[in-house]
Amino acid sequence: MTAETPGERAAAVEIFDATIALHTRMRDTDHAAVLQAAAAIRACHAAGGKVLLFGNGGSAADAQHMAAELVSRFARERRALAAISLTTDTSVLTAIGNDYTFDRVFVRQIEALGRRGDVAFGISTSGASPNVVRGLETARALGLRTIALTGREGGAAGAAAEIHINVPDASTARVQEVHRTLIHVI
Repeated sequence: MTAETPGERAAAVEIFDATIALHTRMRDTDHAAVLQAAAAIRACHAAGGKVLLFGNGGSAADAQHMAAELVSRFARERRALAAISLTTDTSVLTAIGNDYTFDRVFVRQIEALGRRGDVAFGISTSGASPNVVRGLETARALGLRTIALTGREGGAAGAAAEIHINVPDASTARVQEVHRTLIHVI
């Protein structure tokens, strides 16, 4: 095993510092959208609805993570809460991508599974993912509550959602780290 070099240590410290700084910036901002998202999800579950979660790449993993936290448990024992990650069924994803376009992979699933009063929760670190934007637009048109969790300036995904939680930073990695914290806050 080799010892770390001063340059390697400095690079690691720089990443930790950037992560802490963005978390601190988010901690010190207005949390109205985060509280609205939590309230919408609570109301959805109280009415017997479900949360449909979706995103691409690391955001797909975050959608899966949030679904797991809702269905299983998080921090304490409680009843299971209905949630489905639309990013996990490879047969559905590839059939829709092949038969339509990749832009419609979440649209078709929301059309099939979403009901008025459910929550559609789209995650996009850029705010510009066409399939997330179209999923949110479709969900809204069908009467689902819509929540976007974005980065950068929020983009079209933020504009398409009723509730928009934005992490205003250009670094995908830093945004994803804060997204995971916000999921836990919600």
